[in-house]
Amino acid sequence: MNKAIYIATSEQNSGKSIITLGLMSMLIGKTAKVGYFRPIIEDIEEGGFDNHIETVIGHFGLDIAFEDAFAITKSKLIKKKNKGKIGEVLDLIIEKYKKLEERFDFVLVEGTGFSGEGTVIELDMNVLIAKNLGIPTIIVGSGVGKTLEELLDSLYLAYDSFKVKDVEVLAVIANKVQHENIDIVTTGLRKSLPESVLVNAIPLIHNLNNPTVQEIVKELDAKVLFGEAHLNNQTGNFSVGAMQLRNYLLHLKENSLVITPGDRADIILGALQANESANYPTISGIVLTGNIVPEVSILKLIEGLSTIVPIIAVEEGTYYITNKIGSIKSKIYANNKQKIEISISTFEKYVDLDNLAEKLITFEAEGMTPKMFQYNLVKRARQHRKHIVLPEGNDDRIIMAASRLLEMDVVDISIIGNKKQIESKVAELGLFFDFSKVEIINPIASEHYDDYVNTYYELRKAKNVTLGMAKDLMEDVSYFGTMMVYKGHADGMVSGAAHTTQHTILPALQFIKTKPNSSVVSSIFFMCLEDRVSVFGDCAINPNPTAEQLAEIAISSADSSLAFGIEPKIAMLSYSSGSSGKGDEVDKVRTATEIVRKKRPDLKIEGPIQYDAAVDMAVGKSKLPNSEVAGQASVLIFPDLNTGNNTYKAVQRETGALAIGPMLQGLNKPVNDLSRGCTVDDIINTVVITAIQAQGL
Repeated sequence: MNKAIYIATSEQNSGKSIITLGLMSMLIGKTAKVGYFRPIIEDIEEGGFDNHIETVIGHFGLDIAFEDAFAITKSKLIKKKNKGKIGEVLDLIIEKYKKLEERFDFVLVEGTGFSGEGTVIELDMNVLIAKNLGIPTIIVGSGVGKTLEELLDSLYLAYDSFKVKDVEVLAVIANKVQHENIDIVTTGLRKSLPESVLVNAIPLIHNLNNPTVQEIVKELDAKVLFGEAHLNNQTGNFSVGAMQLRNYLLHLKENSLVITPGDRADIILGALQANESANYPTISGIVLTGNIVPEVSILKLIEGLSTIVPIIAVEEGTYYITNKIGSIKSKIYANNKQKIEISISTFEKYVDLDNLAEKLITFEAEGMTPKMFQYNLVKRARQHRKHIVLPEGNDDRIIMAASRLLEMDVVDISIIGNKKQIESKVAELGLFFDFSKVEIINPIASEHYDDYVNTYYELRKAKNVTLGMAKDLMEDVSYFGTMMVYKGHADGMVSGAAHTTQHTILPALQFIKTKPNSSVVSSIFFMCLEDRVSVFGDCAINPNPTAEQLAEIAISSADSSLAFGIEPKIAMLSYSSGSSGKGDEVDKVRTATEIVRKKRPDLKIEGPIQYDAAVDMAVGKSKLPNSEVAGQASVLIFPDLNTGNNTYKAVQRETGALAIGPMLQGLNKPVNDLSRGCTVDDIINTVVITAIQAQGL
């Protein structure tokens, strides 16, 4: 079952609060525990609250602390964006959302709707968040001030913005539409949108669009003279009492707000009397302008009336106040039960609840974004903590990565190196480093040194290794670190920042060895592209694998893909697609594909296939129209190391993709190799995937 829905708007003042309240009411009636989350909120004062969050949590009695219901404020977001740190914002949003997802059966996520930001920026942010949370969307747009064509175009543009990033849109709702245009709007939307998208239109409800007296008091910083208990009175239209009373009474309408100078006792008393009369409409309140309060005798007269509406006083003049009230954008507050109930009943009346509920329940997310993938990696590593050894303690990047891993509290760490030198480096780099949580090992001084030497000697003496050679090798950090893993003193090793691939892997091949069902050690990279994560193999180990080895690499890569939450759809890459190509290299790929099909009929595989046909849906369907893999491959197997290594580096450099790996496959225990050009982030990511590999053993 789908666990969330994202409410997005295509513009400001779309009235998405109606959708939020209506959906929440519907979900609570169908789901045991419903959560609420706003990724981005307006700036709030110290100790203040966001009105949207306060309203939803308060009215529905949700068990969510305010600070857990949002991720970041508008101003902090803009600062991060200007510094190019949107990735950090997404990490925070994902982390906070996931905590709610774990607690609740369903989470309603309300997208951005803040003032001062352009529509394109706001829409792009909504798309980015929904994409990275992996949840479907309901798009809401306003019909106010638009022609039919403009409304349809704006909603389709919003729909297309989500679909182009592969975010599923379940429904499009045109809000604030004139009653007489409801059918015209829904018909127009159905013509421009796919049948799978639910289309509804909600009319403009004046009781929701107009402010309450309480909102006016807050906006005008007014003083309440009378009727404080009735500040939630809903205003209808408003009019200025500047003419004689007998004429002004003719202008009163239901729930009118009377605006008049404070010295017009005739208008004030006449409006109050009209409110009590069965022959005139009720009024919602009176605004006294010009910093004038009625005389004591008039105030005493008002106090004696049986019914008193809110009467408020302001300093500014009538003209200014009238314009100010006209510009107020009404909101829904937690204590305004009437507006909340109107919102819910309006939503239930105009939205197809049964179909919407069915769509929410049956939706299944496809694919995984890089941010979600990285979040899940850290979460999984933290759940079953493992111990990773880093043999290259003399490398600054290793020390910096270890410092950050300690802050993340994701794995236990041992570092091989000289403790005094590492302490000096930590001070020089200005790092926070809790040495009480890290084991720093000098191989020769280690209590395990003699045992490791003897173990290696016994394992390799048949290969003409002498005890003296074993002692020398155990002083080598790669051999010592690998022996820690072999003996169970560490769960995995990450090395290669300062050593060659051969130097890192050779000890593992000598005594950790391959798994019983593996004849070849291979590698994969998790390629975190803009909108998906793909698995590339083998890009680091085997120069020219045979067909049998290529098949084993494909199977290992598919299993690794599945273990890390990515559905494997294997593309066996070549310079030809389908059966048309000829040549030894194409034949090798074709043979490997058939071997995989025989050994693992459960796997979806296509080969030989060209790269563009594997990842581009249009090209894939054109070249291999009946394939389950073409155009949507998630595991890409390269025919040789030359092709694989160059392709992963080209994709990484040209697209800005994050390449996590290489992760080695086929060993009995996890040992992973770093590139000598690796970054601190590369080291951290490799440590995390090594820890997850160790969990599976």
